[in-house]
Amino acid sequence: MQAKCAIYTRVSTDNQAEVEFNSCQAQEEKIKSFINSQENLLVFKVYSDAGFSGADLERPALQEMLRDIRENKINVIIVYKIDRLTRSPKDFYALMEIFDQYKVDFISITERFDTSTPSGRLLRNIMLTFAQFERELTSERTKDKLLERANKGMWNGGNVPFGYKVVDKRLVPDEQKAQKLREIFALFTSAGSLAEVYKVLKRKQVFNDKNLPFSKAHLQSILKNPVYIGRFRYSGKIYQGVHQPLISEGLFNHVQPFFRDKTRKLRLYKDYKLGGLVKCIECGSIMTSSHTNKGNMRRYYYYRCTKTFKQDWRACSTRQVNADRLEGFVIDNLKRISLDTNYIDSLIFKLNFEGSRVRQGLEPTDLCSETVQKNLKEFVDYIEKASKIEQALIMRKYIKDILYSKESIQINMLCLAEPINRQSIKNPAPLEESGVCGRARAAANPTVQVNFQTKRATVNSSPSLKMAPPRGLEPRTWWLHLTRNYFRKRTISLP
Repeated sequence: MQAKCAIYTRVSTDNQAEVEFNSCQAQEEKIKSFINSQENLLVFKVYSDAGFSGADLERPALQEMLRDIRENKINVIIVYKIDRLTRSPKDFYALMEIFDQYKVDFISITERFDTSTPSGRLLRNIMLTFAQFERELTSERTKDKLLERANKGMWNGGNVPFGYKVVDKRLVPDEQKAQKLREIFALFTSAGSLAEVYKVLKRKQVFNDKNLPFSKAHLQSILKNPVYIGRFRYSGKIYQGVHQPLISEGLFNHVQPFFRDKTRKLRLYKDYKLGGLVKCIECGSIMTSSHTNKGNMRRYYYYRCTKTFKQDWRACSTRQVNADRLEGFVIDNLKRISLDTNYIDSLIFKLNFEGSRVRQGLEPTDLCSETVQKNLKEFVDYIEKASKIEQALIMRKYIKDILYSKESIQINMLCLAEPINRQSIKNPAPLEESGVCGRARAAANPTVQVNFQTKRATVNSSPSLKMAPPRGLEPRTWWLHLTRNYFRKRTISLP
């Protein structure tokens, strides 16, 4: 089988006078003569950069060749000399790594450098080893240079602190922002509360660089940053800087005890089973685990909407939900569903067969009720026996996420579909044209109302059971939604 080879030629502006001996056309002719002397090479394309320097890789023909390499159109790259490809050792090593990644051989006909041979690959590996050594050496030199800059009090870059701007790689006060910064310190000194400072700044419309209200985390970062007293942090240490301070050292030191004195008085003996899984439907943010101490140091645990932390308590009307009630509610309902075979049969039959009409003749999904019920039972059995930390871990294995609001709770469960014998699937109950599954209704309590719908989803197939309480967590009505997709890994949604 003949290998598709690319011919690359280049002439820099310095070599234009040598057209007779070293022009792109002359290089191409010599390379084609070499190819004709070989038995297994076929010219795919000629890439020519006439009048481009080899000091960098910003050359149109070279970039086109690299795109073709990534699309696996080329097997061999042939050049007249190595310096025609690049004059930079760093760029040459980078190109060699790209060639090696896409299994492309490199041949220089003048230096007899051929990576398709064992000796050529040995030379390439030696060169790449030296390239790695050079990168590590460069990294060490850079660290030493940055450390030397820090010792001289020079800022080493990164996010520009609020209140400053960068001029010639140095921090210079931005007077307009510096006034806002001093106001933040003055407000916190009088109020002693981040929440109060946030409210006042929002009311006065004092905003950050993005013209948005300051978050509490940003305010705390500002109040604890030593850059405002002429110092800066680098590599875990604080150095004296040469930039102009914006506040006095006395004011800064007066603020710091507010943060140091807020130590936890009780150790947190709580493993949140649903930590990181609960999402707020209203604002779309994660509901973070939190707690409060009331009365005689009694502790209460919650899942609280992150937006209320970053902004204020009224930023999201969902606010928080009691952790123990939500966890118990989720586990109890999953246990009840895992024991209701008729209910699961009706749900999966509806998804597998009647829903196939919506897919306009496509094969029905291979998700079966036995798989769903098996996953649910394994999950519930393990939860009942596991320790608290183990319960938190197993939740992440079986549950994708939980969408919470005051009106509904939707549990999206992960379920790996297994191949099934479609002839062995029995029809659990006649399905009415209205879309209501009679057996599913009978399997639950008399108040159950079951509605079906199918739609395309960007996630996996998910029958979803939504529980809609009038308030809080106690549900009064159940209804069922079917969502369909065509992947083998399924998500069972049980709201």
